[in-house]
Amino acid sequence: MTRLKTPEHHLVGRIGWLRAAVLGANDGILSTASLVLGVAAAGGTRASTLIAATAALVAGAMSMAAGEYVSVSSQYDTEQADLARERMELKTDLTGEREELSQIYRDRGVDNATAHKVSRELMAKDALGAHARDELGITTTSIAKPIQAAMTSAATFTFGATMPVLIVVVAPTTILIAAESIGSLLFLAILGAIGGVTGGANIWRAMARVTFWGALALAVTAGIGRLVGTVI
Repeated sequence: MTRLKTPEHHLVGRIGWLRAAVLGANDGILSTASLVLGVAAAGGTRASTLIAATAALVAGAMSMAAGEYVSVSSQYDTEQADLARERMELKTDLTGEREELSQIYRDRGVDNATAHKVSRELMAKDALGAHARDELGITTTSIAKPIQAAMTSAATFTFGATMPVLIVVVAPTTILIAAESIGSLLFLAILGAIGGVTGGANIWRAMARVTFWGALALAVTAGIGRLVGTVI
C-alpha cells in the first residue's frame, strides 16, 4: 500500500510578514537606543532622556506603519495593474496567451507537446492564476499585503522600542550609557536569532549581522552626542 507523503511546510510563506516584523523590531531597538545614547552622552537628565525615548517610540511606530503601508501599497497597485492587463489579454487573445504560457514552459526545458498540454490544462482551470504565477511571478505567498505589513511593522517597532525605554527607567543614571549599550545589543542579538530560526537561516550569522551594524550605529550616535555635549 502506497503511503501518502506528509504535506511539506515551506518557510517562504512567512516572507510577507517576517520582513516587516524583523525590520520593525530592529528599527525600534536601534533607533530608540541610539537616541537614548545620544541624549545621555550629551549630558541629558533621566527625565529628558525618557521623554525623548518615549517620543521616539510613538513617532517611530506611526512612521513605520505609514511607510510600510505606502511602500507595500505601491507594490500592490503595480501587481494589480499587471493582473488587470492579463485579464484583458485573456479576453481579447486567448490563443496568443496560451502560446505565451507554452513558450515559458519550453524555455524551462519542457518539450513542445508537454508545454502545450500543460498550458492548456492549467488555463482551463485558472487562466489568470497560471499567468500570474508563471509569467508575472505573483503568487498567494508573495503578493503584497499593505495592511498586514503596516500593522506588523507598527507592532514590532513598538515592542522593540519598549526595550530601550525600559532600560532608561530602571538603570541607574551613572551606568545608563553602558546599560543601554549592552542591553540593546543583547536585544538585537536575540532578535537576530529569532529571525534566523523563523526564516530557517543560520542563527549565528543572523545574530552577528544585526549585532555588528547595531554596535556601529550606537557607537556613532554616542560619539556625536558626546561631541555635541562637549561643544554646547
